[in-house]
Amino acid sequence: RLANQTKKRPALIYAIPRTDQLELILILPDRPPILRSIPSAKQKNLLSVVKEFNSEITNPRKINTTSYLESAQKLYQWIIAPLETDLQIAKIETLLFCVGEGLRTIPLAAMHDGQQFLTQKYSISRIPAFKFTDSNYADLKNTQVLAMGASNFSETANKEPLPAVPLELSAIARQWPGQSFLNEDFTIVNLQSQRLQQRYGIIHLATHAEFRPGTPNNSYIQFWDTQLTLNQMRDLKWHNPPLELLVLSSCRTALGDKEAELGFAGLALQSGAKSALASLWYVSDAGTLALMTEFYQQLKSSTPKDAPIIKAEAMRRSQIAAIEGKLTIENRQLRSSRGETPLPPSIPKLDSKDLSHPYYWAAFSIIGSPW
Repeated sequence: RLANQTKKRPALIYAIPRTDQLELILILPDRPPILRSIPSAKQKNLLSVVKEFNSEITNPRKINTTSYLESAQKLYQWIIAPLETDLQIAKIETLLFCVGEGLRTIPLAAMHDGQQFLTQKYSISRIPAFKFTDSNYADLKNTQVLAMGASNFSETANKEPLPAVPLELSAIARQWPGQSFLNEDFTIVNLQSQRLQQRYGIIHLATHAEFRPGTPNNSYIQFWDTQLTLNQMRDLKWHNPPLELLVLSSCRTALGDKEAELGFAGLALQSGAKSALASLWYVSDAGTLALMTEFYQQLKSSTPKDAPIIKAEAMRRSQIAAIEGKLTIENRQLRSSRGETPLPPSIPKLDSKDLSHPYYWAAFSIIGSPW
């Protein structure tokens, strides 16, 4: 049904690290499950390579190198290569990953086959469990967007400013119907009152968000003067009316920590949203602006066959634009697939005008339904 609606054939990959091997289970449409065991990917080996992969990709001092490639290729050989033939035979285009402890915050899109990144071949989402994934499809092209955020925070919040946020919000407002609120108007009370007045399909929060070790109370989204903890998110009842997509554009996750990993992977489920888009690490103000601008442009577009663009495909296209050098920041101009946007002096200069390194694009991940 979904393949017909979205013109995208999905597959589900379970990757479960065990002490003596990695277990892979591939679920394809209308076929029995395929099981593979990878003895070379013993848990200790696997987690060591994951740690190296995360460390090389998230280090801003290495954006002019390809130091991540060795671990990116090793992970591809362990997780994707054993299933590749089956994926090709079944003409799969979208991958849903349900992975075990230690793999939940791996930047899946940046795994590499020696020629190209995984995101250049498939659109990707990560899910906590398939039974919690809403598999209904809704076309988002005309949905209302509630875009909120802060470039500065109240004194009591004691948070670093995010100078690109006003541009991020205005870029969304130019393309999508809805409302946007900045700084003092970025409060939980205002968020709730806006939701009562209007049915928004997308909520975009351009602000600091942290997935931390320990209980869900330690993880939070920063509003103008208060923090919303993961525990409190359920109280917002974002499943009623249903929220198609929650975007947290400036997240930071404690990579490698079990509780933080679960918080990140369960974001859509915890919030009640059908899908979430969040970053695994804080990229940079200008880099985030570039990826978010491109994502919302792609979400609005359609394919040559006039098939709708699903959320995971819009993210994939944004990442490919970055990889291919079509998403750049040069002479204080942000160049995306739809033209140029001048950057104000308040936005710090980027170390790199080129956003092709996975440090800039691999942090962003669709969680929950890819549709």
